Amino acid sequence: MSNEEMKLAAELRSDSEQGSRASGRLRRAGLIPGAVNRIEGGTTLVKFNAHAFNLAMRKHASEHVLVSLELDAKVVPALIREVQHDVLTGAPIHVDFGEISLTKKIRVSIPVHLMGEAEGVKIGGGVLEHMLRAVEVDCLPTDIVERFDVDVSGLKLAQTLFVRDLRLGDAYTVVTSKDLPVASVVNVAEEATAAEGEATPEVIAKGKKEEAGAAPAKK
Repeated sequence: MSNEEMKLAAELRSDSEQGSRASGRLRRAGLIPGAVNRIEGGTTLVKFNAHAFNLAMRKHASEHVLVSLELDAKVVPALIREVQHDVLTGAPIHVDFGEISLTKKIRVSIPVHLMGEAEGVKIGGGVLEHMLRAVEVDCLPTDIVERFDVDVSGLKLAQTLFVRDLRLGDAYTVVTSKDLPVASVVNVAEEATAAEGEATPEVIAKGKKEEAGAAPAKK
């Protein structure tokens, strides 16, 4: 799923608009405070319209969004690094941006979304387990996607899909270990049988203790 670039108008925060109390006043005025980490170093403090930000974020499943920040009569390409939310309402209260170069690769974590019904579930009666929820990749900012859609319909019973099996395309260099499992179709019946047949050391010890302390049978 492609990641549509967001356009966001922002303004510089004055000295009087910095600090926790000032940030509270900005939020009550319908603004969100933020910070932009610049490529050349340093941080620029900004503010922007909360309604416009929330409206734009509705189009994105991930918070790692490519943004064109209209700031101080210039367009600053940036990536949303972190969105802080109010613990009670869930509303965004602060956003951290990182200025980027559109021609240099960056490292991002992209969610993995499983698609289709696995053959081992449909026919074999197994259960699909989703172990790895995201993979780390190096790519150009313009190639960042909301998620990787991975088809698991061909996964048979007792089969595992590993990171090395993912076909993400030449635009992405996978950083996550290729030996990590992404998804697996588990045979529930076999696991249940194996679990019933296994006894923990505590159970075995308890059984031996009870056996040793048992009174001899009367003749």
